[in-house]
Amino acid sequence: MIITDTHTHLYSEAFDEDRDEMISRALDKGISRFFIPAIDSSYTSSMLQLEKDYPENIFLMMGLHPTHVKENYKEELTHVQDMLSKHKFYAVGEIGIDLYWDKSTLDIQKHAFKTQIQLAKKHKLPIVIHCREAFDEIFEVLETEKSDDLFGVFHCFTGTLEQAHRAMSYNMKLGIGGVATFKNGKIDQFLNQIDLSHIVLETDAPYLSPVPYRGKRNESSYIINVLQKLALLYNLSLEEVAEITTSNSKAIFKI
Repeated sequence: MIITDTHTHLYSEAFDEDRDEMISRALDKGISRFFIPAIDSSYTSSMLQLEKDYPENIFLMMGLHPTHVKENYKEELTHVQDMLSKHKFYAVGEIGIDLYWDKSTLDIQKHAFKTQIQLAKKHKLPIVIHCREAFDEIFEVLETEKSDDLFGVFHCFTGTLEQAHRAMSYNMKLGIGGVATFKNGKIDQFLNQIDLSHIVLETDAPYLSPVPYRGKRNESSYIINVLQKLALLYNLSLEEVAEITTSNSKAIFKI
């Protein structure tokens, strides 16, 4: 059984004490594919080191996270562009709009999002979208960029069934993680109305731990709890959910 974590920040400072042990725990459970989203240029060297340490398992993305779109965002976008031109990446991400922390940067967040979508198209890569309290704003940008070469993952999907269908209309798979296990997560109430061919698994480690680890540091091995929840919702075996969602990840990331 091959399990894919399509979104995990393994370079995070939260893992500095036990990174190798944490990755070993995941590998021991059959989680052998880890897709690593970028945040900003300060993490690039750590990401490249991870790839060097685990060349068979680590697949990197490049991008500027919306909460890190600050005054220097144009310099950061130049870094993204430079890295995409000289290193192999599997997606542009995580990119998008976050209005939970700071609404004042909406205009530059939109600009950074649109610019990075265009970079993804140029390099024929998928995008991985971060959306927090910004569905309308995200869809507004996607509407201007929709085309056959726009595709990717709507990371940490927490919207409604209607929003899920709209996201999928832009060639997006839905990234499903710990929220699916929350009592108040809501997506578990309609998820099985969406064909599993549109779903990929993720942890967003070290964030958003699934039940029963909620409130604690998340790690990639906990994706098993998400897998178990989806097997229950879809009335399928763990192996079937793992196989389908890993196949979906291969369709997106081309590996």
